[in-house]
Amino acid sequence: MADNLIIVESPAKVKTIKKFLGSNYDVEASGGHVRDLPKSKMGIDIENGFAPNYITIRGKGDLVSDLRKKAKKAKTVYLATDPDREGEAIAWHLKEALSLPDAATKRITFNEITKTAVKESLKNPRSLDEDLIDAQQARRVLDRLVGYSISPLLWRKVKRGLSAGRVQSATLCMIASRDEEIAAFVPEEYWTIDAAVTADGKKKPVTLHVNDKEKIPDKETADRIAAELRGAAYAVSDIRTTQKVKKAPLPYTTSTLQQDASRVLNLSPQKTMRVAQQLYEGISLKGNGTVGIITYLRTDSVRIADEADAAARDYVGGRFGEAYAAKRAGAANKGRSQDAHEAIRPTDVTRTPEMIKDSLDRDQLRLYRLIWNRFVASRMADSVAETVTVKVTAAGHVLTASSTRTAFDGFKAIYDYEEKEKKDGPVESLTQDSVLELQEVTADQHFTSGPAHYTEASLVHAMEECGIGRPSTYAPTIALLLGRHYIAKEGRNLFVTELGEAVNKIMVDHFPNIADQKFTARMEDGLDRVAEGTEDWHSLIGGFYPGFAADLEKAEAAIGKIKVADEVSDVPCERCGRMMVIKYGPHGKFLACPGFPECRNTKPYLEKTGLSCPKCGGDVIVRKTQKGRRYYGCSNYPDCDYMSWSLPKKEG
Repeated sequence: MADNLIIVESPAKVKTIKKFLGSNYDVEASGGHVRDLPKSKMGIDIENGFAPNYITIRGKGDLVSDLRKKAKKAKTVYLATDPDREGEAIAWHLKEALSLPDAATKRITFNEITKTAVKESLKNPRSLDEDLIDAQQARRVLDRLVGYSISPLLWRKVKRGLSAGRVQSATLCMIASRDEEIAAFVPEEYWTIDAAVTADGKKKPVTLHVNDKEKIPDKETADRIAAELRGAAYAVSDIRTTQKVKKAPLPYTTSTLQQDASRVLNLSPQKTMRVAQQLYEGISLKGNGTVGIITYLRTDSVRIADEADAAARDYVGGRFGEAYAAKRAGAANKGRSQDAHEAIRPTDVTRTPEMIKDSLDRDQLRLYRLIWNRFVASRMADSVAETVTVKVTAAGHVLTASSTRTAFDGFKAIYDYEEKEKKDGPVESLTQDSVLELQEVTADQHFTSGPAHYTEASLVHAMEECGIGRPSTYAPTIALLLGRHYIAKEGRNLFVTELGEAVNKIMVDHFPNIADQKFTARMEDGLDRVAEGTEDWHSLIGGFYPGFAADLEKAEAAIGKIKVADEVSDVPCERCGRMMVIKYGPHGKFLACPGFPECRNTKPYLEKTGLSCPKCGGDVIVRKTQKGRRYYGCSNYPDCDYMSWSLPKKEG
């Protein structure tokens, strides 16, 4: 029997860590939490200082018994759960559930699952951090008080299966407020005028843009200016060359990784975290065995360890040249950053995506490449762009044209996901003495754009900016709102459903603090103070609960029964002729006849893409494999067998 027992959270880590250690260490997994509040009741003794009543999670009794037996035989038990508040709380629950003595219990953490990091952590064990445990316990108690008080109210007033929570309600309110802004927005008309000119007899034209200080508000004004320009002489009045430095990006935090993975790779935050977890816990690499290839994925810090920073700069200098590896001071973290551990980075910068691509599946490779490129770019020199701007006068109007070129690519040599800048033609060829000849003048009508719908990426950014939740909660919160059908996703856009509007109205009208993003952010700051040891968690909850209880009592009396109408589809019921409505089941949307119980007809809901089948001309719809992967097929199946993993291109 091994003298030492290491307990980690995930079974996937067991294999990775065992490889690094000798026979003197046994490694076991807890599978996450082993204790929690009961599901069937509140589990909080409000009258006794909000004391939580923890029980062993159903189905984990045998695991706990087995771990307890192994812990009794070990001289030292190392609790190696994740290096964050949640991980600290899991370690504490393990200590309590296994009845581990203080003298034989050590806490170890590592930011990456590599041989060096694991062995170093064993040399520097510590005791459990009670402040971090209290902070996580306060969050759990706070969220249980809110969720288990408001959710039953929603069941009684709206329908069963609904929920409300501190973070999800504030996030729902943000999305609903954005939808209201979009609905209330009134577009304003404006016009732009361009003049295409050739210079010094050259064939390729330069496009000049009217740069009047006042907006061109209507067609009448646009036509007048266009007429003046058509009969005018054009002369270059000024040429200016400027340089703009674009700073290298910071390495990824949880939030920025989710945003870029959504924008660049079209991965949902939930999928991003799932794949990143695999990269962190360990990948079987040919010739190296199982090893973690990225650092811990839940972080709000942009800090990088000195050793990793030096290794990255050496790599950059060797691959691109010393000019690309400019030394800069480390970036500072933003206000609410806990800075518990490093930014997300590869555990070995010399392990390029190309070297290990045969060991990774498609999404693992795409995400690893994104993380690797971003980290290497963050250690590189800034890029420098040179812009030539030309001013031209004609009939008293000032027109401009510009062209930008890269003077020094810097970090963009490896990380350039930005939209390429458009050029107005061969601007660089113009001089003060250029003879310009007008080719055509065009006037175009436009309307101002209102606020954009939130996407998953922009919502994560907004949650971080407003202080709603923490890195570990962004993806689960969005997934919960989608799963409860409070919000829906169309393309990349998120919008509130009728059910979401009903729930949000209840929260805003009767629980304004819970729906208020500023209040939620203040509570997060309070939890940070608990983690820092500057505030007692009982006083934090005690300051919140009396006002919340009063709001709850008033809401119970004030809210009547609310009916939320089902969304009507464009599909008629073939049995009775009524237009079928969209319902939600355990496996997603389906169509049901509104004549229930007289008519019990149901059928699958076909999500149309708006594209035509390239084989038969039918509707291309979204389908899912048994494992849940999306693909595109024809609505005329089985008569038409068209299928594709990607959307067909529109004709024309």
